[in-house]
Amino acid sequence: MIDLHYWTTPNGHKVTMFLEEAGLPYRIHPVNIGKGEQFRPEFLAIAPNNRIPAILDTEPADGGAPVSLFESGAILLYLGDKIGRFIPPPQEIRGRAEVLQWLFWQMGGLGPMAGQNHHFNVYAPEKIPYAIDRYVKETNRLYGVLDRRLADRAFVAGPDYSIADMAIYPWIVPHERQGQKLEDFPNLARWFAAIKARPGTVRAYARAEEFSAQAIKPEDSRAVLFGQTSTTGKQG
Repeated sequence: MIDLHYWTTPNGHKVTMFLEEAGLPYRIHPVNIGKGEQFRPEFLAIAPNNRIPAILDTEPADGGAPVSLFESGAILLYLGDKIGRFIPPPQEIRGRAEVLQWLFWQMGGLGPMAGQNHHFNVYAPEKIPYAIDRYVKETNRLYGVLDRRLADRAFVAGPDYSIADMAIYPWIVPHERQGQKLEDFPNLARWFAAIKARPGTVRAYARAEEFSAQAIKPEDSRAVLFGQTSTTGKQG
């Protein structure tokens, strides 16, 4: 059983997409980040960076004590290796390298840049034209990288659906909010439509709807989500 500590963000969707595709049994423990639930001691015990998602695998492959992980990329890699799907094994060095480099591209590029795009367009109390222009353009550049990558292949890392696709897709879902038009990126648009139609993706996003009524408006959650320091959530 996988205990998933989750909220309805792109990084949260990555893990539900994997779990639904894999058919692994899991329980969702909602962590409403707009209300500050990510600072609860029980969550910080498995996610010291106070960010979702995090998991607790109660049945790890070695048969030992439960394994906890935070960071969505690490979770996808761990789960892929756990079931031997959605990423080639270590001995298949070329195929595995393809998946890993695009997983890290999302973690280090698309996610952070699109996240800043969201921040300055949606959450920032002051609209700063330079910041908005900077991150909208960088998001656009990254969409172009992805579009070119998908010109001659069905999925990001090759012919097979992988954790790289699962990591990237949720960050493309809010493309309109990022100031992007999918029609400008035909290869990306084709890939996006194919993943959106997958039953596992449909089920994953249906799970998110269970919590949509609990979402907090950006202006009401700004103080909780941003402006944190080293003492935020500190116990004792």
